[in-house]
Amino acid sequence: MDINRYSPSFGLSQKHLIKISDFTNDEIFELLYAVKVMKGKFAAHEETRILQGISVALLFDDTSLRTRSALEIGIRQLGGTCVNLPYSKQDMLAGENIGDILNVISRYGVGAIVTREINQTELETFCAASQIPILNSINDCAAPLQAICDMYTVWEKRGKLEGLKMAFVGKATSNAASLITAGVKCGMEVSIAAPEEFGLSKRCIDVAMQYGHINVTNNPAEAVKDADVIYTDNYSYHCPLSDKERNTLIPYQINKSLTSLAAHNVLFMHPLPAIRGAEVSADIIDGKNSLVLEQGENKLHTVKAVLAMLVK
Repeated sequence: MDINRYSPSFGLSQKHLIKISDFTNDEIFELLYAVKVMKGKFAAHEETRILQGISVALLFDDTSLRTRSALEIGIRQLGGTCVNLPYSKQDMLAGENIGDILNVISRYGVGAIVTREINQTELETFCAASQIPILNSINDCAAPLQAICDMYTVWEKRGKLEGLKMAFVGKATSNAASLITAGVKCGMEVSIAAPEEFGLSKRCIDVAMQYGHINVTNNPAEAVKDADVIYTDNYSYHCPLSDKERNTLIPYQINKSLTSLAAHNVLFMHPLPAIRGAEVSADIIDGKNSLVLEQGENKLHTVKAVLAMLVK
């Protein structure tokens, strides 16, 4: 369905945001329209105190800059309070019961928990025990907040999603897994090019292919041919590469030579942080068709929209 023909009701049947594949096409559109509303209210300096009297807890097992900033600022703009919970695998191994933790925290006035880098198995245990929404900002399997942000950014820039071609090139990450699923659910043509050792798992590809065809290749030129959007991710965030691995990824760098094969005025996207000269050349990421700053900006409106839709 064309998102521009969709009439939002601003309601979701989902309780948690764990992975994009849990959401129907319509529910993704609901979230994208909610982002649009939140950004409009922000631009108009209109207060939205949806979280008045509610605390949102951040349970992060990793460092974060943009996501944490967007959450802390966005929660305050919605009238809520942001609290940081200590997370320790040692506590879990020492016998802490997840249900006990969550049920006590909810009695403190916490209306939602946002996690980062909590593994999928543990996260599913959290959701099964929780009476309040759990939002996965990113883990080893999924990055649903980023995918919603990215779909909105493309829609905002190009005025549509259906019929556009998006190519992910380089080291495939959980961002890539969520992005390709969101893309096909929104009616986009999707390609992904990665070296075999840095590609998505068959399970991730199979999940996305339930909703539409994805061209999977190790040839970056094939992936970006006629693409309207080219997307890449950091090669070594929290995980330094060996010289051999870096050499393997050299042909996948997004640069003028590769983007010349794409559609006219192809858009470039990257979730940041980026290493200029590694996964992308400086002239591309800092060029006029780069959307990286818009992506960063829209993360604020995305987290506000998701919290507004899930926190009752």
